[in-house]
Parts: sequence; structure tokens; C-alpha cells
Amino acid sequence: MAALIAENFRFLSLFFKSKDVMIFNGLVALGTVGSEELFSVVAFNCPCSPARNYIYGLAAIGVPALALFLIGVMWNNHTWNLVAECHKRGVKNFSAAATFLLFGSILGRASVAPITWSVISLLRGEAYICALSEFVKPSSLDKFPAEYGAEVLAKFPCRDVPANLTKFRDEVTRRLRYESQLFGWLLLGIVAVLVFLTKCLKHCCSPLSYRQEAYWAQYRSNEDKLFRRTAEVHSRILAAKNVKQFFGFVALDKEEKELVQEFPVEGVQPSPQWNAITGVYIYRENKGFPLYSRLHKWAKGVEGNGPTPEGHELLFLAS
Repeated sequence: MAALIAENFRFLSLFFKSKDVMIFNGLVALGTVGSEELFSVVAFNCPCSPARNYIYGLAAIGVPALALFLIGVMWNNHTWNLVAECHKRGVKNFSAAATFLLFGSILGRASVAPITWSVISLLRGEAYICALSEFVKPSSLDKFPAEYGAEVLAKFPCRDVPANLTKFRDEVTRRLRYESQLFGWLLLGIVAVLVFLTKCLKHCCSPLSYRQEAYWAQYRSNEDKLFRRTAEVHSRILAAKNVKQFFGFVALDKEEKELVQEFPVEGVQPSPQWNAITGVYIYRENKGFPLYSRLHKWAKGVEGNGPTPEGHELLFLAS
């Protein structure tokens, strides 16, 4: 039981495992801020009509946030690694905590842009004022004329009101802007606290030392760069051989000729090898030696996904 609890706590180190992740999240947030500003200037136009204001205001905040969230999910490598894992091996090798926190990693990364969009929208206040102006109670406004109702209040965001209601329009706008900015700051504060607590738990629960974790991050980055670069060259040489076989010759530039001469390609890797290096990876040790990736594990000839008598599995997801 103690081992199971310790295993599950190690998953709390799932988020923000490297400085690269923090930089990426920062760039996503900055891009979202710029997009929101552009949207507010170019696209946002409150209808100032009862019943339509509420739908339009919420849509201006929620729909772009939803779109950004889905884009974030699609751009996350964990998403497609999880799909490949479920398709090829299922999730039988993952505990409930592993599955939950893997989804948490995907959803947490994907939430950076929509949360930024929502916070900036609330701090600006335009969409919030548009959505809720018609719901302000006239009785809460001192000496508000009784002959006016929600129809006039809905027009406050557009400033299309009688002259005698100008001071009430300013009061309603100021009140709703205050509420909107308050919610925006609260949302920002809650997210900041959650990120801080997650970082603390990550460092406390990590099964790796700081230096080994830094090395692992460097290894993953270098392996990915070299794999992509080598795959590009390999596919180009293989394509050149197939084109030459079809036409009898292949038109190569100087650089490509040098590549073909320097790196002979005999064939392609069989599907079992591709399957072995594809999917979600959990940090493992085999006989006391770390295995830093699925490619590393395949190169060492380690079979299976779960712990074995010869190997010890530290359930620690790669970011």
C-alpha cells in the first residue's frame, strides 16, 4: 500500500517539468493577449439588444477560449501519444492516477491560452458589460426613471440612450466593469496559486534529482531534434532511391548527392519498431540504469511496459 501511494504521488510532478515548457506557455499567453486585443478592436460589436447581449457577450469570451483550448489539445504531443498508446497497447499498464494525471497534463497545457483569453477579456470588461447590462436592476439605481426597463439598459454599452440617462449609463458601466475586472483578477490569482502549488509538489515528489531531471530534459530535447533531422534525411534518401528506380535517374542537387553518398539507406524500419518507440512514455529504470525514452528503451532491448523483477519502474511522465 505504501508503495502504491508513493507511486501515485510521483505523478504530481506532471506539470511544468522544464524551463522550455514555461517559456512555451509564456509565448502562448503573449500570443493570446495580442489576439484578444485584435479581436476587441476589429470584431467585437455589442448588439445592444435584449436577450442578444447576453448570448453575444458570453460567446465573445467562451467561443474563442474553447477554440484555443481545442487547438492546444491538438498541438500537444501527449494527445497523440495517448491515442497511439490506447490504439496499440491500451491503458492497462497505467494506474488510475497515471491516466488521470496524463489527461491533467494535456488539459493543463491546453488551458494556458483560453485562460489568458478569459482573463484579458474580463479585465477589459467590454464583453461582460455587454452581456449583463440588461440584468442590472433599475431599483439598484438611485432615482432611475420608472418608465425605462431592460430594453434601455441593454443599450447602455452602445451609449445610445436618452440624455437624461447618461449618468445612469456611466454608473452601470462602472459597476459592471468593476465586477468584470474583479473576476479577472480572481481568476488570475487562482491560476497563479495553482501553478505555484503544482511546482512545489513537483519538486517535492520528483523521484529524480535536480541534475538528473535537467539531464533527462536535455536528452529528450536532443533525441527529438536528432530523430527529426535524421528522419528527414532518411526519407529524402529513400525517396531518391525509389524515384531513381522508377525513372532510371533522379535529379538531385549537390547537397542531396552528398547525402546519398554519405548515408546509404537499405530499407525502412518495420512497423513493430515504430510501434515500440511510439506512445506515452513513463520514466523507467532497468537494473538501476535509467531509460530516458521509448527509443532508449528499445535500443537497450528492454521488453514490456510494466515493472519486472529485473527492472524498476518509476512512474514519472515525460513532458
